[in-house]
Amino acid sequence: MKVMKFGGTSVGKPERMHQVSQLITKDKERKIVVLSALSGTTNALVTIGHSIAAGDREAAKKQIDDLQSHYESFVQDLVKKDENRAKANQILKEHFEFLNIILRISFSEALSKDILAQGELLSTKLFSVYLDEQNVEHVLLPALEFMSIDVHDEPQISAIRSKLNQLLLKFKDEGLFITQGYICRNARGEVDNLKRGGSDYTASLVAAATQSTVCEIWTDIDGMHNNDPRIVGRTIPVEQLSFDEAAELAYFGAKILHPTCIWPAQQQNVPVKLLNTMQPDSPGTVINQSTPVSGVKAVAAKDGIIAINIKSSRMLLAYGFLRKIFEVFEKYKTSIDMITTSEVAVSVTIDNASNLKNILKELEPFGTVEVEENHTIVSVVGNEIAQTKNVLSKLFEALAPIPVRMVSYGGSKHNVSLLISSSYKTKTLQLLNKGLFGLE
Repeated sequence: MKVMKFGGTSVGKPERMHQVSQLITKDKERKIVVLSALSGTTNALVTIGHSIAAGDREAAKKQIDDLQSHYESFVQDLVKKDENRAKANQILKEHFEFLNIILRISFSEALSKDILAQGELLSTKLFSVYLDEQNVEHVLLPALEFMSIDVHDEPQISAIRSKLNQLLLKFKDEGLFITQGYICRNARGEVDNLKRGGSDYTASLVAAATQSTVCEIWTDIDGMHNNDPRIVGRTIPVEQLSFDEAAELAYFGAKILHPTCIWPAQQQNVPVKLLNTMQPDSPGTVINQSTPVSGVKAVAAKDGIIAINIKSSRMLLAYGFLRKIFEVFEKYKTSIDMITTSEVAVSVTIDNASNLKNILKELEPFGTVEVEENHTIVSVVGNEIAQTKNVLSKLFEALAPIPVRMVSYGGSKHNVSLLISSSYKTKTLQLLNKGLFGLE
């Protein structure tokens, strides 16, 4: 068994869906195919939800109609036979009738999750119709029957494994399964989701639950690159990464892979491959338990960072001082990315400002609190770079023109992280591309 996940751009046009069909039927290995919503659909559904929540039913109605028109055009190019177009249009009718019905229902958080689920349900059902037209035998496997989260919004690993394998046993003679990424049921049995990027998470959870031979993540770029190709002039794919290296890159801003995707596959030692739907013969990036190559592999940047500095000559050396500070962030479920300490100050960074006011208020008794917004964490990732000769000297030589606010080094043997003002992000990535990789 192997798992193949295709993102929104990989299924966003009818010809892309046609190509996905070719990719999943190239070999006879048993496989589960995880699909995202068509590109742009989730954003459209979010906008519809916001309009309904704001009481602007007229705007919501227009947004629903516009989205339906897009899908009707999509169906015309997806399938050719009249009976299959009729099936596809019936699917559209059912889902858009639901969206129109909710215009008359009081908005709630649970309803918003139902709205967001429509994207993945539509993409998989339409793809199933296309496979039928191509006489490709398959089973449409509803993710809502096996994918679940607990009261803390964490996947119920054992329940997912049990339910999924029971479903697969019902179809033990079938070789191809199509399912939805992103969507799930919560502890109350309601439709919910795995948050943004959740289709990657679904694929990794499914691969782990079935102990698959590989988890393939298909996007529109040929693997994890050494730097952000949107910012620097020249980048190269990284052929191989360890799970730890990939997790660091994903967490600190590499857009190709969702941070949560690594952990389930790593637990079951299922290799993850990052591949390009538009260039299927490219080797991409392989992520597995270990990598034989030491040194710097890639650079990633994470925006929207807030630095908080607590100065207190009176309390810093007191027993339990750091614990009390961390308890404030724990209370408001706000994770800390970086931390540095001195004799009179503690500096931390966060990427979630939703409870910033409350956090700052509770930190005031500990000393003088200063806040710096609009920062970026630039993370340099590689295998044992803390022990690799000349990495630090090259790093800081390259960044001589950049005012670095914080440095995190030694907490991980795979990562050196730097905090800079976001205004220096582009220049920093370009300088590192030249100084560490010799690329301009």
